[in-house]
Amino acid sequence: MINYDDNRNFYRMMLNSQVTVTIIDDEANSTVVATCRDLSATGMAIEMPHPLEIATNVRVSVESANSNVPSLDVSGKVVRVTEEGGGCFLVGINISEID
Repeated sequence: MINYDDNRNFYRMMLNSQVTVTIIDDEANSTVVATCRDLSATGMAIEMPHPLEIATNVRVSVESANSNVPSLDVSGKVVRVTEEGGGCFLVGINISEID
């Protein structure tokens, strides 16, 4: 039997997908390529080579591997940043809007 001890309202889907992160808070709306590690209905964790500030507004695009399935575009805010070591940071994003 699988024990589900995580107190979340939605299950996480584990991924290893390349995403494009657009940082909305800076004047240039710069983009960074990152890796999405997990995704749920309300949030996602992405792995990046540098940290983002808490409360930074971002837009994340996940390209579809199948032409029959549309790409996923979400807007959200950074709620957690954890240094994983080796110049890698795990950034938690709370999804506020799905397009």
